[in-house]
Amino acid sequence: MTRLARTNSISAARRPLATPQQIADYCGVPLGTVYQWSSRGGGPKLIKVGRHLRARWDDIEQWLDTQTIAA
Repeated sequence: MTRLARTNSISAARRPLATPQQIADYCGVPLGTVYQWSSRGGGPKLIKVGRHLRARWDDIEQWLDTQTIAA
């Protein structure tokens, strides 16, 4: 496999990073809550890309899994 083919296959497997609005919509919380998670801790792992907050979808899913309450 050529280097270009490897790079393309890795890129194709990655999803775009989630924006704060997408995180809020997906989790069903207000946008302000996502920013509180960023400043106070809690919530999924957030990444600073320049001056923008983003999150990997896998990190969001993993965090949600830890929030599950056993009945």
